[in-house]
Amino acid sequence: MKKSSVFSVALLLLAAPAAAQTEPVVIKSEKISIRVEVIASGLQNPWGLVFLPDGRALVTERPGRLRIIGKDNKLSDPIGGVPEVAAVGQGGLLDVALSPNFAKDNLVFLSFAEPRGAAGSSTSVARGRLVEKDGKAALEDVKIIFRQEPARLGGFHFGSRLVFARDGNLFVTTGERNLKTPSQDLTNHIGKIIRITPDGGVPKDNPFVNDKNAMPEIWSWGHRNVQGAVLHPVTGKLWLTEHGPRGGDEINIPEAGKNYGWPVIGYGIDYSGSKIHENTHKEGMEQPIHHWTPSIAPSGAMFYTGDLFPEWKGNLFTGSLVFTSVYRIEVNGEKFVKEEPLLEKLGDRIRDVRQAPDGAIWLLTDARNGKVLRLTPAK
Repeated sequence: MKKSSVFSVALLLLAAPAAAQTEPVVIKSEKISIRVEVIASGLQNPWGLVFLPDGRALVTERPGRLRIIGKDNKLSDPIGGVPEVAAVGQGGLLDVALSPNFAKDNLVFLSFAEPRGAAGSSTSVARGRLVEKDGKAALEDVKIIFRQEPARLGGFHFGSRLVFARDGNLFVTTGERNLKTPSQDLTNHIGKIIRITPDGGVPKDNPFVNDKNAMPEIWSWGHRNVQGAVLHPVTGKLWLTEHGPRGGDEINIPEAGKNYGWPVIGYGIDYSGSKIHENTHKEGMEQPIHHWTPSIAPSGAMFYTGDLFPEWKGNLFTGSLVFTSVYRIEVNGEKFVKEEPLLEKLGDRIRDVRQAPDGAIWLLTDARNGKVLRLTPAK
């Protein structure tokens, strides 16, 4: 069989829906046994999830719907006021985050692929005030606070995760839109980590704020497609899980103004099998703390800090779209120690990983009939 045929078959297998899971199952890991139950189902390609202060959760669906998962695990009707999205290819409604002052301002932040007319689409960020009245919810006073420039044609590599730093500023991860060289150009937002204020302004201490030849919103550059981002619970630093091509997925800890190499350096090859990178190292470009070859296609990121799984405290978790699993990663400071794939036998592409207020772990499965899974210790 030709390589192209093998690749096509692999894509079909990845797109095929996993077998339905109706009853809780128990999965054994290296350290403990895990109970996996379905919290909700019937979501179309759920992408991002965040918990509300009252224990309910907001969940996005890539076609452009935002819903509430109630305390009874029932899904609400779609929330009104969500911006129009470009639901093409990998684009659509992506991540969701709450304002650090949500208890006072009720602001919800969304990242999404925004339709930009003939120019194509871009990774954009909007915010709106969540209002609930007469059993219905809607976003009001919706405002777009960031647009990736320039917009591009095509439906690939939008990023995008939203993470509020401890200083109140917002990190936005982007993708390089299936391009290469723009990631090394500071005059655009392609393949960059963005840092903005909650109203879309530019923080005065951003690394390129005084550089006339750079976009002032840029925090770090030379990234490919970052679909996982989380703050370290001790240091407060941003950690990323980042897609490579065929091989070379990475964990990075992006620092202000630094270049993370795409496409000049890396550990993967092109989908055609041809060479992409000049080398794996180059002066002035940063190394990942870990890389995966073959690719796991990481999506979502979480440091576990709860009490339900004391054996896992301080571990980094990321979903895997290719190997239908969750990777539990042990670290020592900023060094990779070891990893363990979990839940592979369930066959679900894991899009996001979040810790619930009670210490349980919630997962989103990437499928047309997507699910929300809840992990707790098995008794």
